[in-house]
Amino acid sequence: MGRAFEYRRAAKEKRWDKMSKIFPKLGKAITVAAKSGGEDPDMNPALRTAIQNAKAQNMPKANIDAAIKRASGKDAENYTEELYEGKGPHGTMFMVECMTDNHTRTVANMKWMFNKWGQGLVPSGSMEFMFSRKAVVEFPKPDMDIEELEMELIDSGLEELIENDGTMYAYADFTDFGTLTSKFEELGIETTKANLQRIPTSTVELTEEQLEEVDKLLDKIDDDDDVQEVFTNIA
Repeated sequence: MGRAFEYRRAAKEKRWDKMSKIFPKLGKAITVAAKSGGEDPDMNPALRTAIQNAKAQNMPKANIDAAIKRASGKDAENYTEELYEGKGPHGTMFMVECMTDNHTRTVANMKWMFNKWGQGLVPSGSMEFMFSRKAVVEFPKPDMDIEELEMELIDSGLEELIENDGTMYAYADFTDFGTLTSKFEELGIETTKANLQRIPTSTVELTEEQLEEVDKLLDKIDDDDDVQEVFTNIA
C-alpha cells in the first residue's frame, strides 16, 4: 500500500514537473504568434496551430487566454527566435531552437551547457546540411480510406504519410506547412500536433552508457526556459 502510494505520487510529480516546463514554452509560442498575426485564431493560422498544440498538451484554457492577452499588453516581451548548433559527446549533433527576450542570457547559457557536457557550439549554418527541415502533422488515424487521404494531402505538399500504433504522421517540406495544416482543417481532421521539425539526414547509434552521457546535456537544454525545440542525430 505504501509503495503503491509512493509510486503514484512520484508519477504525479513527474507529470507536474513536465507541465511546469512545457506550459511556459507553449505560452510563449502563443504570445509570439498572436503578436505577429493578431489575436483572432480564425484569422491567424500560426496562432490557431499554437493553440491546438497547447490543447494537445492539456494546457488549461485560462493559460491559453492569458498568453494571447500578453501579446497586446503594454509590457509584452519582445521575443526573437534564435537557432543554436552544437556538438555533443560521441558524434552527436544538436539543433536548438530558442525564443528569447534576452540574447545575451540565452547565448551564455548555450555556450556553458555545450562546453560543459558537449564539445561546444559551432558557427551558425555549419550543420544545416545535416538536417532536413520538414512540416510534420500528427493526428489520430481517421475513419477514412488512407489511400484516399493521401491523395487529398498530396496536392497540399505531402511527401510521406506514416502510421505508428494508431497515430499518423504527415511530412512535407517546411514551406508547405500552412497549406498542409489548412488542408487538415478543410477535411475536418483534428490534429494533435503540427510543427516544423529538423530531421537528421543520417543518425548515430549509441550504447546505453553513451546515451546516459548525452542525456545529461539533453536534460540541461530541455530545462532552459528559452528553449522551444531540440533536434539531434541520435538514432
